[in-house]
Amino acid sequence: MDPEGIEPGTVRPGGRTARVRAAVLQAAGDVLAEKGFAALDLAEVAQRADVGKTTVYRRWGTSTGLVADLLTDMAEQSLPRTETGSLLGDLRANAHLVRRTLTDPRQGRLFAAVIAAAICDERAAEALHRFYAIRVAEWAPCVEQAVQRGELPPGTDAGEVIRAVSAPLYYRLLASGDPLDEAVADRAADAAVAAARAGAYVS
Repeated sequence: MDPEGIEPGTVRPGGRTARVRAAVLQAAGDVLAEKGFAALDLAEVAQRADVGKTTVYRRWGTSTGLVADLLTDMAEQSLPRTETGSLLGDLRANAHLVRRTLTDPRQGRLFAAVIAAAICDERAAEALHRFYAIRVAEWAPCVEQAVQRGELPPGTDAGEVIRAVSAPLYYRLLASGDPLDEAVADRAADAAVAAARAGAYVS
């Protein structure tokens, strides 16, 4: 991902490289949230981060490279899954986490901008797909444990269940513009659980 061949996140914590990366990614996220992907300019990001333009261009190369690394960082910083002991409790926790992220004034606009970038840029799309693959893998054990407990039929596709929880929430963010409140999050989780119990996600 890094044009210099350095895998983001492998630098030692507290080192100058880590501090520069954190400052640049924070600035990039701010610009994306404020202006969108079309206005993401590496020179402006460097200025906001108080980092030399040469450093930013050498390490990230393009706006797309910066978005890709931002997504990697977001995946690294994402909160771990919640374990409540029941599938419904776990998936409601997941739905509420997604809802809080999408309704956050900065994070909601940031995700919308990144998704817009992915629509028109292959590298951004690949980074976005990796981000969501990591998040789905983080939460999939909730479903796998439910199968082991006998809550769901054998062969249930855990990834499909997790995606079913967040899909209606993203639809409201990106398409319909309808409110994203806690009741909506609960309903998304409840619907995914009902469908999973009925065998809708058995491979």
